[in-house]
Amino acid sequence: MKYIILICDGAADWPIEELGNKTIFEATDTPSLDFLATYGKMGLLQTVPKGVPPGSEYANMSILGYNPQKDLTGRGPLEALSARVPLSDTDIAFRCNLITIFQGIIIDYSSGHIPTEEATPLIEELQQELGGFGIDFFPGIQYRHILRLDGKKYSEELKLNPPHDYLNSPYEDFLPIPRPNAIEEGNASKTAELLCRLIKKSHPILINHPINRTRHQKGQKMATHIWPWGCGKKPRIKSFKQKYGLEGSVISAVDLIFGIGIAAGLEPIHVEGATGLPDTNYHGKITAALDELKRKDFVYLHIEAIDEMGHSGDPHKKSAALRDFDQKIVKPCIDAEPLYNNQIKICVLPDHPTPCKIRTHTNEPVPFVIYDSLNKPKNALQRHFSEKNGKDGELGLIESGEDFMNLFLSSSS
Repeated sequence: MKYIILICDGAADWPIEELGNKTIFEATDTPSLDFLATYGKMGLLQTVPKGVPPGSEYANMSILGYNPQKDLTGRGPLEALSARVPLSDTDIAFRCNLITIFQGIIIDYSSGHIPTEEATPLIEELQQELGGFGIDFFPGIQYRHILRLDGKKYSEELKLNPPHDYLNSPYEDFLPIPRPNAIEEGNASKTAELLCRLIKKSHPILINHPINRTRHQKGQKMATHIWPWGCGKKPRIKSFKQKYGLEGSVISAVDLIFGIGIAAGLEPIHVEGATGLPDTNYHGKITAALDELKRKDFVYLHIEAIDEMGHSGDPHKKSAALRDFDQKIVKPCIDAEPLYNNQIKICVLPDHPTPCKIRTHTNEPVPFVIYDSLNKPKNALQRHFSEKNGKDGELGLIESGEDFMNLFLSSSS
């Protein structure tokens, strides 16, 4: 049997007045998802454990069958793994966004989705001007980069805030501070002060760079500051093969997803033209996934664009991105059943909701479907893939990632 999980990142939503009080799933024509919902089994999955922030790192680690409350050390080190940043056991890695601040207000968490070829020289300039002595910047993809601190000098006991959660807010209200009751209180204070200095010192370096001057002349948002968050040390978890007995691959456009996969021993497959936006190379991604299934048992295919449209707050763009996912990812996957002698199980779900109304993640459970090509019901009733039908589904509410993965890989699901 072959197993593939298709992630429509952030697609779950709340009812939207502009769409007739329907969610994005309810308002969008998704015939391929509806086929899976009709001939598969549905349920809800609590991807983000209760009591933790609704971050993609928690959600995707859960979906892959791990316990993020035990196995997750931070978002930064996962992204560092993907970017091949060398980490000692004591190093602290941060996700480091290039963001846009105007008149003291965070107006964009992505610097207008700055492309990698423009962002890389900016990060290299920051390394030249601010790096050294246990402080190092490494380029990643688009606006997503890595800051590494020497853990022998600095502390990870910090309260850090994702910039996408505080759009249109004064940045000084959300600067790094020591975590309450930090064990290394003095070191945590020193580290928070360092990060605040780096944020402020990055500003003149970035806005005076020729790349940003050109962006300004074109009317594009400039990368005005760095923003470190999601820190942690190198993760150590059992491989997916050790845990579930299968070899697999991970496909995405996002360093975080690759990092989780690498930590789990899954092979990262990079597809040319994969951007994490609606212009991503859908055909390349699904082709790579289906090719990987010919030589591996398991593939985790992650599509980011829908989440980005949720962060933009535009329900029509989010709906269009979901239609692309349905037609360009789900449909080819269904059509490929004969390539595997009809022995394929497909699971589709969002990793978390990203409601357009608030433009950030929430921790409600998400709908999922498990479709087994060998066990299709003969008299299935037509149903739409949606939050409501997930809630009413035959698989009920699954509250842990390990239970979910065991269900997906079992012969009875």
